[in-house]
This record gives sequence, C-alpha cells and structure tokens, in this order.
Amino acid sequence: MLPQTLRRFGQKLVCKRRLKEPVAEDDPQRTLKTLDLVALGVGSTVGVGVYVLVGEVVSNQAGPSFVICILVAGLSSVLTGLCYAEISARISQSGSAYLYSFVTIGEIWAFISGWNLILSFVAERAIVFSTWILTFENLRGNRLSQTVQESISAHVPPVLTEYLEFSALGFVLLFMEFRNIWYFRSFSTSTPAKVVILVKLLALSFVITSGFIKGDLNNWKLTEADYVKAGLNDTSTLGPLGDGGFVPFGFKGILRGTATCYYAFIGFDYIVTKVESAQNPQHSIPMGIMVSLFICFLLYFGVSSALTFMVPYYQLQPGSTLPEVFLHIGWVPAYCVVAFAFLCILSASLSRFVRPIHRVLYMMAKDGLLFRFLIHISYFHYTVIMDIVIVGPSAAIIFFFGVTDLLDLSAVGSLISCSLVALCVLILRYQPEENEAKVQEEDVSAAEKLTLQRLLFPGSPTPTPLSGWVVRVCSSLLVLLLTLLCLVLTQGPVLLSGDPVWISVVVVLLVLITGITGVIWRQPQISNSLHFKVPALPLLPLLSFFVNVCLMMQTTAATWVSFGVWMLIGFALYFSYGIQCSWVA
Repeated sequence: MLPQTLRRFGQKLVCKRRLKEPVAEDDPQRTLKTLDLVALGVGSTVGVGVYVLVGEVVSNQAGPSFVICILVAGLSSVLTGLCYAEISARISQSGSAYLYSFVTIGEIWAFISGWNLILSFVAERAIVFSTWILTFENLRGNRLSQTVQESISAHVPPVLTEYLEFSALGFVLLFMEFRNIWYFRSFSTSTPAKVVILVKLLALSFVITSGFIKGDLNNWKLTEADYVKAGLNDTSTLGPLGDGGFVPFGFKGILRGTATCYYAFIGFDYIVTKVESAQNPQHSIPMGIMVSLFICFLLYFGVSSALTFMVPYYQLQPGSTLPEVFLHIGWVPAYCVVAFAFLCILSASLSRFVRPIHRVLYMMAKDGLLFRFLIHISYFHYTVIMDIVIVGPSAAIIFFFGVTDLLDLSAVGSLISCSLVALCVLILRYQPEENEAKVQEEDVSAAEKLTLQRLLFPGSPTPTPLSGWVVRVCSSLLVLLLTLLCLVLTQGPVLLSGDPVWISVVVVLLVLITGITGVIWRQPQISNSLHFKVPALPLLPLLSFFVNVCLMMQTTAATWVSFGVWMLIGFALYFSYGIQCSWVA
C-alpha cells in the first residue's frame, strides 16, 4: 500500500501539461515581424541594470576587468538564448520557462521555475525602488544637486532649480502614466515604445563615444603610486582597492562580478511570450532573440569599456550610477543628458515588471498551482494590488539588503529558470513523437529491457520510449554531477594547492560526466525539421547549465539565505495547496 501511495505521489510531481492547439500561421493576430521582436527584446533587456552595475561591480568586485565580466555574462546569456530559440520553435505556444518545464519535465519543476521567475521580478522591482532612492538622494541633498543647479541656473526658471528633484519626479510620474497607457495597447501600435528604445540606444551610444574621447588607458593599469598620488594614503595593503592593474581583485573578483552582471541581460526571454503573435515564429523568434542579445552585448561592452577608460575605478563607490561618471570628468551638461535618459529608463522599468509577473501568476493559478482567484483579477486592478503588496516588502528589502544582494537575488531566480530551459531542450530533442500517456506507461517495461549494448547502440534511427527514458535518467544524473562539480570548483585555492583528495574528486566527477554525456550522445534524436536547432547537442545545453550553476555559486551567503526562505514559502504553498488542486494532475 505504501509503495503505491509513494508512486502516485511521485507521478503527481512529474505529471506533464498538454499543449493547446497552436494558433494558425495565417491568423490575423500574427502581426509582429522580426524587427518588432528585436525592438521588444532590446527594450526589455536594456533597463536599469546597466546604470546601477557601475558602482556595484567596478568599485569593489572587478575594477577595470568589469569589461571581462560583461563579456562572460554575455556569452552565458547567448548559450541560454540558443536554448530559448530552439524550444520556442519546437513548442509553438506563447509561454515562458514555466510552460516549457511543465510540458517537458513535470509539475514540480514547473512550479520551481515559475516561483523563481516571480522572485526575479520582485527583486527587480526592489532594485528599481533602490535606484530611485539613490537618484533622488543625489539630486536633493548631495553635491550633484548643487553642481547641476549652478550649471543650469542661468538657463531655466529659479523655481525649477530650487525644486529640481520634484521637477524630475513630476516628469517621471508623467512618463509612467504614458507608459501605462502604452501597455494597454497592442505592441503593433506602440511606435512610442520604439522611441523610448531609441532614447536608450542614443544615451548609451553617447556614453561610449564620450569614453573614447575623454578616456585614459592608464586607468586600466593603475599602481600603488597612482593611489598615493590621488591622496589615498595607507596603501601598504590597498585593502578594498585591490592590487592595482587591470584585474585589481583577481580572478575571484571577475567571477563574482560576472554573477552580478548577469542581471543586465535579463529580459530577452520576454520575446518567447509573443510566439502566438509573431509572423513565421520558427524564424522570427530565434532571430529576434539572438539579434537583440547581440545588440545588448555590444552596448554593454562599449559602455563598460568607456566608463573604465574615463574614471579610475576607486572613484566609483557602491551606490554610484552611470550618469555620475560625467561629473568626475567635469562634463555637467553630459550628466544632465544621461540623467534624463536614466529617468526615462527608470520610469519604464517601474511599469515593465507588472505584465510579466501578472502573466506567470495567471498561468500558475490557471493550472491550479496557486490560488485560483488570481485568474479573475483584471490587469488594471492587478497593477494597483501589486503596487500595494510589493512596495512595502520592497522597501523592507532595500532597508535590510544592499543593491548587490538584490541584483544577485534577481540573477539567481533567472539563472535557475534558464537552467531548466537548457535541460528541457536536451530532453525534448531525444523524445519520441508519441502520445505522452503511452510513453509513461512503457517507461517501466522499457527499463526492464535495457542492456549495455542497447545503451550504447540503440539500434533505431528515431527515438523510442527506451531511448527517451535513458536520456531523462542520464540528464537527471548530469544535473546532480554538474552541481557537485560546481561546488567543488568553488574551493579554488585548495585545488590550486594540489590537494590530492580534491583533485581526485574533480577527476572522478569529470569522468562520470563525460561517460553519461557520451551515453546521451549515442541516443537517436528526433528528426522533425525546425528552422533553428541548438548546435553541438548535448554539449551546449550542458555547458549552459554548468555556466549558470557556476555563476549562482558566486553569490553571497545573504543571497542564498533569502533564496532559501523564498523557496520554503513556495514549497509550503505547493505541497499544501498546489499539488492537491492542480488541474493537470
């Protein structure tokens, strides 16, 4: 009796959702072209991140090697983008990591994915609030306000200079209202949205150009003598200034900074929510994802190079924002221009998070994993409720945590969801095109017929229930082994010291990972034609998973404590409500 109960419980955890009928290719609602999707991806990705990462990463994590952090984070996002591109072409339904996990690996993993997406959006909201506080503190009470007032007092009315921060606040609130009106319209009529994106691109392009005009290559190779010359005495150990040079905080600082910089690339996955609105989605969705990521990478790489050229990294403190760089070089008008664009992006970000979190909560509630009354709340009322519910907790989060912890918390939530998408791509490529129920019924009998010869030589050019089951089991083992490998690699100093025990552990893990990957490689792949497929399967999805887990390992203990509390709340909801009320089960 107990084994049967446990088996039914296990089947509930991994039950999968069936897809609805896809929207017809000639449906009138398919209005989005590739250019629209690229604009959507760039607009969703280029947000507040590039403005707040300056002070958080450059000052005490990476220094001038901030450029390398952006490069590595960009490559990681490209690997994730490749996985999203294939799975969105294979599953022709608007969704997210939550839907892809539900269709491929089961209910419990879908809940984890959706719950972490919510975490990412809530943390992003808190980051925006925190940045608001930093911005208006600078405008109101710091020397920035005085400098700007003195510079523009001859050109604007005295009332505006005396109440500069309130004037800026009024503009931002007006812009927010415009943004909310835009959200109620369809994307095809949102020409103003593309104007906002153009403002972002022009502002960042101005930063890049300014950096190469006012830049100094010596800022990439600072020494102790430069610190003394700058008036930073007591530099015998340099403390938080690091060791100088291009990598003042060492390789560990680059890894730590890369984990934080991943936040800047969050948002491109919003494109996959438009699968049912896209013309020729098998072509336009992958193209939109990859082109938007490439544009974002070029912008971020250029901005990171420019600002580390312009200003010595020790002049940027945690809490500094990108426009403040121009005050360090005496370009007050440039500060005004970039700060204006900064306020536009902040205003857009304040509204941007509501629609994605509404979509995820709606899907989870519709599937019965969260409370079903969430289905019946309109978008307008939802916006008001979310502001009331999240503004308070966000203020508390800002009080107890720094901006870096919030950036890491948002990145961890997204990295977990992206890792599950990579796993879904790996599994789906090797599954047979058969009725899902039939596959599940044959899993046990297929496992009984498994032999070493059939493991390495399946004997079929197309996937079978047996080969699909082998890939699912091997993928689960690889998730465990790659996570263990990432944990071991965090003991970098011990490994470099040549400790034979730790080195033996690494070797054993690598041998097991290589062997299991080889088993997956020997299984037949599905033969249906897609416009885009992830190359070098199974290596690239596994590499994406490995890089994502490595980045998560670089975050602070405070981040993991917060994440643990969030997941405990989520599991309490799921096992007390979701598993019993799920419509899929």
